[in-house]
Amino acid sequence: MMKRAFATGVLAGTVFLTALPGLSATQETSSTTDAYRITPLAENLDHPWNLTFMPDGSMLIVQLPGVIRVLKDGALSEPLPGVPDVYFESQGGLFEVLPDPDYSDNGYVYLSYAHGTPDENGTRVARARFDGKAFSDLEVIFDAAPTKDTPVHYGGVMTFLPDSTLLIAVGDGFDYREQAQRLDNDLGKIVRINRDGSIPEDNPFVDEEGARPEIWSYGHRNQQGLIYDETSGRVYEHEHGPQGGDEINIIEPGKNFGWPVITWGIDYSGARISPFTEYEGMEQPLLSWTPSIAPCGFTLYRGSVFPQWEGDLFVGALAAQQVRRVDMEDGKVVGQEELFSELGQRIRDVATGPDGYLYLVTDGEDGAVLRVEPAG
Repeated sequence: MMKRAFATGVLAGTVFLTALPGLSATQETSSTTDAYRITPLAENLDHPWNLTFMPDGSMLIVQLPGVIRVLKDGALSEPLPGVPDVYFESQGGLFEVLPDPDYSDNGYVYLSYAHGTPDENGTRVARARFDGKAFSDLEVIFDAAPTKDTPVHYGGVMTFLPDSTLLIAVGDGFDYREQAQRLDNDLGKIVRINRDGSIPEDNPFVDEEGARPEIWSYGHRNQQGLIYDETSGRVYEHEHGPQGGDEINIIEPGKNFGWPVITWGIDYSGARISPFTEYEGMEQPLLSWTPSIAPCGFTLYRGSVFPQWEGDLFVGALAAQQVRRVDMEDGKVVGQEELFSELGQRIRDVATGPDGYLYLVTDGEDGAVLRVEPAG
């Protein structure tokens, strides 16, 4: 198949920015898309991590230290009460909040976070009721096993499937990468549970002796993006490689995605992790990036505001300080485009709003929430 390349450095229009503290505002972009405008919605946020849209039109801003704030009608709330205590260290903290498919009827949301102590910590998911002002009736429904003594590689991203089962990504814990190939633990896995924490009877390893019954797929490193696309029925995931080898995968139950047996990346020491980039019985990525862009945040655009982006994947990039648009046709990658690098910011999250606009979350101690709109 011929792949369509997107040239950079070709100006297609003017980008209008309102400068935020710490943001480098410019008036031109090397994007080849139509002109757009970036509007700041919230600023001075301490390590914002995730943006969630609620049915009432509000947005929940999740901050890594264990804070959730409501952004509605241009007003930013104080930190909400009832958020669980989190293990806030390095990459550990509060990751996501996800409304129940029946939220309008039951008021449930799901929170993923790091829990524990420096010597024993792991990825946890709890369910709580949320009334728009506070969280209550907190109930832990999943704890990754075993615990670990590293404050990194938690995963923590979540998505619901059409049958209302919940997928949860659990990272490999960094120092425990070999565990990603073993089925007797949750490290380096995507797990699938029911909304009450019980195990679905049709999970792929339910009847396999010695395997954790919650496991849905394995061989993952540090997953930072997980989405279900209702139109195509596909589950897309992305994860960090080490130095290189970042991946987007299409996830199917029971499949082995190879880490650390196959990888395009090398260790941070410069050592070779594996001589293999493919191996029998292990899946190849849909797309791989070397050198690393450090993918973080993930959305598949479905909307009318930017019709030229319909069906495309958008990946935030920390190291590359951009959003990477992945042009998709019939489930295949046909091109890529670098967007929003004029901000000069690490992009922690990217999301499609119910209004069809694209939303960005910038990383760090002075992070921001931004809205991308057509310039006209």
